[in-house]
Amino acid sequence: MKNPRILTEGALMLAIFAVLTLITIYIPVIGVLSSLVLIFPVLYFASKHRLRISLILLVGCILISFIMGSILAIPLAIIYGTTGVVMGWYIKEQKSKISLLIASGFTLLINLVIQYVISILFFNFDLINDMIKILEKSFDQSIEMMKSFGQTPDPRMVDQMNFYLDMIGILTPSFFLMMAFINAFIIIWVNFPILRRLGVETPKFKPFREWQLPKSFLWYYLIILILSIVLQPEKGDYSFWALQNISYVLQVLMVIQGLSFIYYFAYIKKWTKGLLVLITILSLPLLSIVRILGIIDLGFNLRQRLQRKS
Repeated sequence: MKNPRILTEGALMLAIFAVLTLITIYIPVIGVLSSLVLIFPVLYFASKHRLRISLILLVGCILISFIMGSILAIPLAIIYGTTGVVMGWYIKEQKSKISLLIASGFTLLINLVIQYVISILFFNFDLINDMIKILEKSFDQSIEMMKSFGQTPDPRMVDQMNFYLDMIGILTPSFFLMMAFINAFIIIWVNFPILRRLGVETPKFKPFREWQLPKSFLWYYLIILILSIVLQPEKGDYSFWALQNISYVLQVLMVIQGLSFIYYFAYIKKWTKGLLVLITILSLPLLSIVRILGIIDLGFNLRQRLQRKS
């Protein structure tokens, strides 16, 4: 980094990152908003310069977080710094937005998993298990309160609640995966318009109505469904854990496929945006139906049929 212009720009981005980190940690309300653009200094710098120089800025962000002294600052610097470098490199190399989303999502996922493991091993803090214990305690207190009023809890309700609590622990990997990709999507949605205003050319997504999964995902879904029926693994087995997580992720993808089809149908029929928003809200309690619609769309090419008719 012998170029004075690059040094100046790097120092400016480092200063902005430091200020945003302090706001994120120490000012609760504003910190929620600043966390959305915390990645921006690294993202902007990495989108304009070589990977090696961007990694130097990343090291600088981690060091300045260490100097600021808060234990929360270092994980933030690592998570947003590494993700910013990956996103910036994909922008500089003019990769597609889908590949950028996948790469940044898995970068966030790796960071989340590593920091989750570190929190368990070194700080004896297991967020998921602690949350389950709090929910179990609240549920037990509710049961005891019902009994104190002379009411008998419904055994089916108790079994169902215990099932949901067990599933929270089982589906932890899926929750981490979904959390990582949702965060990646929010980061893109917030920061890319700012990059464009500063003259950085960023890739764009296709309209949501044109989003379609590869047809192979339908076969994956059917294979997992058949394996679940044939094997019938017991709770606690590795096969049960793996099948439940893969099935959950595939179901979410089929819901996205179904919602995309609804948007495509609305586009063909020239529905207003207000009506489309209303239908989207109404579909939230009916996600199982939306998922089936996504499966049918993927299996029978409903969009091509609609296009031929229109």
